[in-house]
Amino acid sequence: MSVSTAPTRSRRRWLPLPRRLVRSLAGQLFVVQVVIVAAVVAGGAVLAYLFTAERTEDAARREVTSVAHAVADSPSVRSAVAGPDPTAVLQPYVEQVRQDVGVSFITVMDTEGVRWTHPLPEQIGKRYLGHIDWALAGQTRSETYTGTLGPSVRVVTPVWDDQHRVIALVSVGLTLESISAQLSGPLLALVGVAVAALALGGAGTYLANSRLRRHTHGMRPDELSHLYEYHQATLRSVREGLILLDRAHRVVLCNDAARELLGLEGELDGRPVAELGLPEALVAAVLGEEPVRDEVHLTAERVVVLNTSTIGTGLGRVVTLRDHTELQSLSGELDSVRGFTEALGAQAHEAANRLHAVVSLIELGRHEQAVEFATAELALAQQLTDRVVAAVGEPVLAALLLGKAAQAAERGVELTLTEDSRIDDGVLPPGLSARDLITVLGNLIDNAVDAAIAGAAQSPGPPEVTVTARIDGDGGDGGAVDGGVLGVGACLLLRVADTGAGIDPAAVEDVFRRGWSTKQDGHGHGLGLALVAQAARRNGGTVEVGRERGAVLTVRLPLTGGRVRELEQGGVSA
Repeated sequence: MSVSTAPTRSRRRWLPLPRRLVRSLAGQLFVVQVVIVAAVVAGGAVLAYLFTAERTEDAARREVTSVAHAVADSPSVRSAVAGPDPTAVLQPYVEQVRQDVGVSFITVMDTEGVRWTHPLPEQIGKRYLGHIDWALAGQTRSETYTGTLGPSVRVVTPVWDDQHRVIALVSVGLTLESISAQLSGPLLALVGVAVAALALGGAGTYLANSRLRRHTHGMRPDELSHLYEYHQATLRSVREGLILLDRAHRVVLCNDAARELLGLEGELDGRPVAELGLPEALVAAVLGEEPVRDEVHLTAERVVVLNTSTIGTGLGRVVTLRDHTELQSLSGELDSVRGFTEALGAQAHEAANRLHAVVSLIELGRHEQAVEFATAELALAQQLTDRVVAAVGEPVLAALLLGKAAQAAERGVELTLTEDSRIDDGVLPPGLSARDLITVLGNLIDNAVDAAIAGAAQSPGPPEVTVTARIDGDGGDGGAVDGGVLGVGACLLLRVADTGAGIDPAAVEDVFRRGWSTKQDGHGHGLGLALVAQAARRNGGTVEVGRERGAVLTVRLPLTGGRVRELEQGGVSA
């Protein structure tokens, strides 16, 4: 058992290595490249051998031809042929010549083909093996023929006398074996070069594929294909925006979520971040040297949370984006609800005090004074409610105005609705979301109340905030909409004025930039007006900054014809 299992274990131990080598992409490329290199080297070697063999055979033909002519033209050969014993004279002579020039045989024969000389003495006197007809006709030709010494390349030429008659024939040849022996040296050198080329090509291929194997982690082609498909599916399914940048801050990858969040279109690969048309603050944060963690930025239509990190040792940068628009809107609504709750609590406290006063007057028997006091308080409380409900039929805006009025009253600011304010119920189109209305009007009123309180010390009268909410007909005539039909240029006008210190004309361009604020601490401020500009831009509206007693901010949102006017960069006009 031990003898039979040892080879099995050995096979199991070494079998996975070639399988992995063949199945992996690097292994397959290595095998293909080795086969290609071997085929090229073998083909080159065969072609070189054939070329060398052909040249060697041609050289052999030229050599035996020149030797045959030299022997045939020799005077001693001519005189010996005419003598009584040609063999006795010619055999020593041609053998010496044969040895000197290195040919296989030199045969001198009569015109009948009977040999007078031959390297093998026993062949003298026998007939020559080969064709002599053309030589008898006075021609010199070569052929490859098998004679007594084996296959050989030979030539036969005539010997002429003084009357130009053929009196003898001379044949000189080289055996194919001797020609092959001459090829052995170049052939061995050729084989050595081929083996060296194959080894060098194999080594280079192995090194290249070793590097490829490291980069592909030894994965097979189908695994790489599946990994790419998983990669693409993951990028499309991730809701977070993902952007990869190279060393030069050019876009290498941008998924669909990032395109949607940043409003990017067209081909992005290879484009620098600075040329994508993104807000300057966002570009500065992306290109900054320090990583960014959960930093809030505003794009044309969204609020995004930015995170950046460096890839390796300066290979590039990863940028992730999360949509914070809905969360920011919900946070604003939550702040409004919290303010409403605080205002209702304050109103409940005040109502309880007034109720105690009424009860006390009744207990004291002052019924008429109790009725007058209760009636007066009821009239004051109902006056603003009646005014808002009568002028603003849109329930979202009416509720927002009532809540903000209660908040402002709690803080000692009087919020009033102008006489020309009027919005009928159902006039606003479905495309103008209630969330955007709350964002625009709520942030304008909150900033106006803060400004009015801050400027109370310099203002001669009490702090006030005036709100105008109406439908402009055809371009802001301020009149009512005829028959409830909106004109081509109809728009929703929201104007909020305060009695604060106003906005410095030099700061008008920065009012709607994220982070701008007149508050001293700066913490948590500078986002409300930026959201106002973003909501106006998203709905194709405009924002204007003016001044009366204090600051006046006017937002116009088109109600017909789609995006009538796009908000310019910064969204502000003074």
